[in-house]
Amino acid sequence: MPEAKLKIINPLGLHARAAAQLVRLAAKYESRILLVRRDSAVSADAKSILSVLTLAAARGTEIDLSVNGADEQAAIKAVVELFASGFGEL
Repeated sequence: MPEAKLKIINPLGLHARAAAQLVRLAAKYESRILLVRRDSAVSADAKSILSVLTLAAARGTEIDLSVNGADEQAAIKAVVELFASGFGEL
């Protein structure tokens, strides 16, 4: 099960539009994609917009990402790239 440490870098954080982008991306993969806030241990299923929004992740929030499934390598790479791009807001 691959894991990565992520940081929210876009100015508005993981708001509704960014969360929707993440959910659309996660839905393309069979693997289970889990996000966990490092400061509060709140977790979210990346395929559920309500779950992702409960993270309330502002700019600077650190998140642990874990992926488990048949296409886990491709899934983790895509999610890491989305976060690194600032959800296209930079």
